[in-house]
Amino acid sequence: MSDQSQDSHQPFIDHLIELRDRLLRILLVVVILFAGMVPFAAEIYDYIANPLQGRLLGDAGMIATEVTSTFLTPFKTTFILSFFIAIPFVLYQAWAFIAPGLYKNERRIAIPILMTSVVLFYAGIAFAYFVVFPILFDFFVGSAPAGIKVMPDMRSYLDLVLKLFFAFGFAFEIPIATVLLIWSGVVDARVLAQKRPYVIVGCFLFGMLLTPPDVISQSLLALPMWLLFEVGILFGRWVKSSPGKTPAEGG
Repeated sequence: MSDQSQDSHQPFIDHLIELRDRLLRILLVVVILFAGMVPFAAEIYDYIANPLQGRLLGDAGMIATEVTSTFLTPFKTTFILSFFIAIPFVLYQAWAFIAPGLYKNERRIAIPILMTSVVLFYAGIAFAYFVVFPILFDFFVGSAPAGIKVMPDMRSYLDLVLKLFFAFGFAFEIPIATVLLIWSGVVDARVLAQKRPYVIVGCFLFGMLLTPPDVISQSLLALPMWLLFEVGILFGRWVKSSPGKTPAEGG
């Protein structure tokens, strides 16, 4: 009896050891990237802050309200950027961990989904930086009352930027979630299409919760989310109708 119990626990322990090893590999890659970029931490922060700094009027600039902010804020920016760059490796490690337990048809769809997830996440961040930030900061700086000089705190700016990066990065994953729901049979594409009015309302509620309290930034998040939902339905129908076994049929 004790031998059977020991045998049943061994695979679980092996999985924990493998998970630990993969997490350590991820940490090592992030640390290596961070070590290579930390000498350029100030330049990296300047690039992230450029969408706002380039719109400040006159001699106004960003300020540091805490003594440690001038060091810790660029330091934090560089570390988070290291993780963003390592995301393909992070997803690869996740894939390598779960792949042995997947059916053949599940592995067939998982690889393009993982690759598309990376592209969409980066696309969401790029959309926020190159499209949303210029519009958003033009609005904020331009709406300042007369006589008020806009001089944002550098740490507060980073917190806002990271919040928007994550919001748009994850929002751009909506097609992946939609395709997975349709492909796995959890919901039919026609049912999702019928729920479109509720999805649109949900997109605006999501935008309201994750963006600053202004209509512009909320709309700039909600509208792409809705369009990406429509794209997910189209690809979900294509994947569902493509030849191959369904998850219930096995491998």
